[in-house]
Amino acid sequence: MICVVDASVALSWSLPDEGNETTFALLKDLESESAVAPAVWPLELANALLVAERRKRVTFAQANKALTMLLNLPIDICLPPRDMEIRQIISLARTYRLSTYDAAYLELALRLSLPLATLDNHLQQAAKQAGVEAIF
Repeated sequence: MICVVDASVALSWSLPDEGNETTFALLKDLESESAVAPAVWPLELANALLVAERRKRVTFAQANKALTMLLNLPIDICLPPRDMEIRQIISLARTYRLSTYDAAYLELALRLSLPLATLDNHLQQAAKQAGVEAIF
């Protein structure tokens, strides 16, 4: 496992003008390695692509193609969090003023001792404060 990857990074691989050299380098790394994401990841991808479609940023066909590509990447989806993990997620959300969705990425990175790949500035700051390497 190379990192925990959040939806912002994954979406940068398929939405126009979202990606950059660094995010595409991570995508290239996934040709030979794998990453991990919390259970909320596929739902966030689907919702963001649906919103992009509604806003006419992508067509239905482009959104479907992007979702298929993203879901076929070697990114392991963790099981939904158990009681103890949910409590830790809520604690992290409170401490760092995150949504529970974003805190799920941070909790996973902490639990697995992996860097966190995110384009979300607030989540990057929270990761650094929590002692997690933030990629990007």
